[in-house]
Amino acid sequence: MTDAVLDVPATHDAIDGIPAPSANPALFGHAGVKSFLAQAYQSGHMHHALLLEGPQGVGKATLAFHLAGHMLKYPAEREAPLALAQPNYGVTPYRQIATGTHLAMLHITRPVDAKTGKFKTGITVDEIRRVTHFLNRTSHDGSWRIVIVDPADDMNRNAANALLKTLEEPPQRTLFILISHSSGRLLPTIRSRCQSIRFEPLGPQDLLAALKAINLDAGDTSSLITHAEGSVRKAALLLAFGGLEISETVDGILGKPVFDVPQAHALATALSGRDAEIQYELFLEDLLARIAGQARLAAEQGDVARASRWSSLWNDMQNEAREAAAFNLDRKQTVLIFLERMQRALSGG
Repeated sequence: MTDAVLDVPATHDAIDGIPAPSANPALFGHAGVKSFLAQAYQSGHMHHALLLEGPQGVGKATLAFHLAGHMLKYPAEREAPLALAQPNYGVTPYRQIATGTHLAMLHITRPVDAKTGKFKTGITVDEIRRVTHFLNRTSHDGSWRIVIVDPADDMNRNAANALLKTLEEPPQRTLFILISHSSGRLLPTIRSRCQSIRFEPLGPQDLLAALKAINLDAGDTSSLITHAEGSVRKAALLLAFGGLEISETVDGILGKPVFDVPQAHALATALSGRDAEIQYELFLEDLLARIAGQARLAAEQGDVARASRWSSLWNDMQNEAREAAAFNLDRKQTVLIFLERMQRALSGG
């Protein structure tokens, strides 16, 4: 059953033609995580707050909704099977989960700005206040109440502090599931109150199987697997919006000893077009992934100072990219500045 049939609420990170996590019956990989959560629930040892962390697009949010459906289907823990239930969107409870109308589940994500009609750049404190109202209601049929924050990284400081208060004194039979693509952005006090569950990138076979399940032709699989980095979301965007070509162009610019101004300007011009917002986001994701890779490599080699420099650059660019989006700054100038800084960092400047 597709998103269109289910009328799934739009989110800031939705991709046309690809099922939203709340309505996606397929989940590839992560067998160990699925087994662990099913066993933890049946045994009555489920932590009140889970932090699902790892790269974006590897199935964290999909698993969160699968787990929610499993718990709401089997409210008596001891009667639950030792494998997560397969979602069935032909029955009412799963349809309600997919469409955001189930009374025992709340999905918090970036809201739409009423003035602009666009999604806000973060999760606001008003959204987190919805959690309090939700939890103050009587539990539906005495079952669990489940709150999914997706992604928790997007909470601003006030929102994070508001959520922290609830996490410190959680109501009975309430589960918080926090999705995180970059857990370093979360308050340490929030992390300390959650059970962290790490998701690894999908292996090539699982990645290609996931793409096949959503009817996407992987084409040149070797190039796609390299650039997708185990993320179904990234692979889909690369295939649908020319992301492979963008990444290859960046390779050409960064691979030269001297900053190639004409080629950089050509790429920046293409990414600043009116209909190039997704391509621009792909460029930012690609560049940040390169920086993160350099930081990991330096850390693995024991070069703490170099790893710290790359980590600082990642944080700086991440924050600057968010500010550029928030204040609608010139995308072309952002692309040029980021490319030049990246090449300077690669050359040790």
